[in-house]
Amino acid sequence: MRNLSRRKFLESASVVAVATAVPPAFSEPRPGERVFVGSGTAHGILAYDWNGATGELSAAGLAAQVPTVDWLTYSAGDKFLFAACEVDTFNGKPTGEVASFAVGNGALQPLSAQNSAGKGTCHIALDRTGRVLLSADYGGGSAASFLVTDGKLSPAVWTEHYTAHGPNKDRQEAAHAHFCSFSPDNRFAYINDLGGDMIHVYRLDTTSAHLTRAGVYHANPGAGPRTLHFHPNGHTAYCVNELASTVDVLAWHQADGGLTRVTSIDLLPPEFHGVSRACDTVITRDGRFVYFANRDNNFLYSFSADASTGALTPMRRSSCGGKIPRNFVLDPTERWMLVANQDSNWISVFARDPVTGELADEGKSFNAATPMRILFG
Repeated sequence: MRNLSRRKFLESASVVAVATAVPPAFSEPRPGERVFVGSGTAHGILAYDWNGATGELSAAGLAAQVPTVDWLTYSAGDKFLFAACEVDTFNGKPTGEVASFAVGNGALQPLSAQNSAGKGTCHIALDRTGRVLLSADYGGGSAASFLVTDGKLSPAVWTEHYTAHGPNKDRQEAAHAHFCSFSPDNRFAYINDLGGDMIHVYRLDTTSAHLTRAGVYHANPGAGPRTLHFHPNGHTAYCVNELASTVDVLAWHQADGGLTRVTSIDLLPPEFHGVSRACDTVITRDGRFVYFANRDNNFLYSFSADASTGALTPMRRSSCGGKIPRNFVLDPTERWMLVANQDSNWISVFARDPVTGELADEGKSFNAATPMRILFG
């Protein structure tokens, strides 16, 4: 059914060793909260129990056997879970896989699985109605949309294969769709193309799941726009540029869904001149603090934010707790930051001061085979 992708992280001998380890037997949720972790191994989705009082994770076994999971997302009410699988073939076709599961008592039951538009499906996003799921394919440089009915995915309704490429010959030899998102009012959809240095803008039809092209945002040549997150103020967005290790602070225009650059922020310390890749974004619910992760030199960068304008003021860089922070999230209390350190094969947990926004210098780590995504309810 599936052939696994050969992304760079699988070249690490230590990662391969951990990937072959069998997770512990699945267990019912303990008092606390069930957390799912997307794993870039053959096992796919791991279950953990979270203790918000102590900031500790307890392994609860294998939640679903689906390979090379790069991203997970819930439906409203956490009734259904969706997964992006970065494989090169599925159902005999040269695409990745998008899968859905019913969630019950901390367990996952398979509901549906569909072909994406191209190889290496690395991200998915569900719109606010819960009827439209988007997928982005890094390897295929493509995107797709699906209708969702009672948690089940239709075959792809809309697909697009991108052709632009950027000046970085190693990373931008072709288009590389990397991230999907929706506007604050759910009228527009966005696909970040790291290879083409652009964000594609579409009008969204939530009845049919069809997308209609509405425009494009052009990042600086060679920047590699990886992710896009909207501030709670409803008119500011942050685009993390992986290859340049910068963040574009953007103004969002409700009339046409367009994005305009307000300023750019350099994430790297001035003394650093090596290879570096910016990664992900976390925004607090009140919009007062924003955090960015950077890989290779491996740090988190904390900013205070103007809750009205979204303007950022740097606070400080701090440890991510390991190598290659792929994804990071706040727990529901926003008192803890959890970091999926992909190449360290663990999740690091740091205490957070909810008043000042500062992260602790030191944390504690919990084993997880090639963690790619941490999902709280």
